[in-house]
Parts: sequence; structure tokens; C-alpha cells
Amino acid sequence: LNKPEWYLTQVLMWIGNHSKFLDDKIQPILDKAGSSVNAGLEFSRALVMLILEKLAADIPCLLYDDTLFCHLVDEVLLFERELYSVHGYLSSFPSCMHILSEESCFQRWLTVEKKFALQKMDSMLSSEAAWISQYKDITDVDEMKVPDCAETFMTLLLVITDRYKNLPTASRKLQFLGLQKELIDDFRIRLTQVMKEETRASLGFRYCAILNAVNYIATVLADWADNV
Repeated sequence: LNKPEWYLTQVLMWIGNHSKFLDDKIQPILDKAGSSVNAGLEFSRALVMLILEKLAADIPCLLYDDTLFCHLVDEVLLFERELYSVHGYLSSFPSCMHILSEESCFQRWLTVEKKFALQKMDSMLSSEAAWISQYKDITDVDEMKVPDCAETFMTLLLVITDRYKNLPTASRKLQFLGLQKELIDDFRIRLTQVMKEETRASLGFRYCAILNAVNYIATVLADWADNV
């Protein structure tokens, strides 16, 4: 259960190792017979169906172990990325995201994603470098003087988007969007709490850093507004 990468990698190897044989030997037979079947894609689809069976059996066993469940989700997302980008798998075919979208598994994924995101936010705001810009010494890069915590937070949101963007239904994606909105509101509250401590020094370093953080986040969110 703690090594899903073993069978996921094995399947990718099988798909890669057989592609030349399927293209050179099997596809011409299908073409000659007037079939519209793509041998390589059908081979991939059959192997993915085995993975779906395996996942359906394994997930109930690790649903309440955060470490194992997170590892499984991470490995499945890496597998899916390679399956589509390297092996040309079709989005209309069955995929692991359908298993991750099933109610009990999906709700667990959301819960765990939120838990680890909040932990990341705790660590980024308690860091000594939280209010310092990574690029403070490079003028042409650092026009907005973005503090490290704001940049890290927006990267966190971007990573979450990247993880859920291939979910098969809009309703599931919207639930993840809801999580992101919760995180933004949580971050806003945290910034407000820090700002209240700084009101006596409104031209102080940290107060200005908070304003820069808010400006940066608002600007990035406006840029993302075109991303459906």
C-alpha cells in the first residue's frame, strides 16, 4: 500500500516498451482491415483499467492514513501527467481521476489538501523571512516588493489548481475552488491580525510589507480571472 509508484511505473514502462511493436506490427493489420481502432491507445486503455481496479481495492485500506493517502494521490497525479503528455492518452478514456472523484475518496482528498495547505501557511508566516522579498536586491525584478509569504501563498494556490485541473467534472473542480477561496480568506484574516499589531508603526517595514502582499495577491488574482 505504501508503494503505488511500483505498479504505476510498471504500467508506464509497459506502454512505452510496447508502443513500437503496436505501431509497426499491429496497427497496419487493423488499418488493412478497415478498423478505426488505435492499437497503442487500446493497449494503454486496457492497462489503465487494471490500475482503476487496483486503486478501487487499495483506496479503502488507506483512506484514513494521511501519509499513505497523500502519497497515493501524488503518485496518481504524476502518472496521469505522463500518461497524457508522453503517451497521448485521450481525455475521453477512463482515468484515475474518475476514481479520485468518487465521493468518499474525493472528500478525503479535499480534507487532506486543506490540512496540509494550512500547515504550509503556518510555516510560511512564522518564517523569519516571511516579510522579506526574495528579490530585494534585484531592482528590475522586484518592482512590487512582494514579501516571501505572499509569493509562497500564491504558489501554493497555483499548485492546488495544477493538482485538480484534470478532474473530469466541473462540480468537483468548483469544490476545490471553494477550498482555495477559504484559504484566501484565511490568509486575509492572518494578514489583518499581523497588521493590527503594526498599526502604531504604519510606515514601518512590516506594515508596508503587508500592503505590498495584499496588492500583489489582488494583482495575481485579477490575472487569473481569465482562467476558466
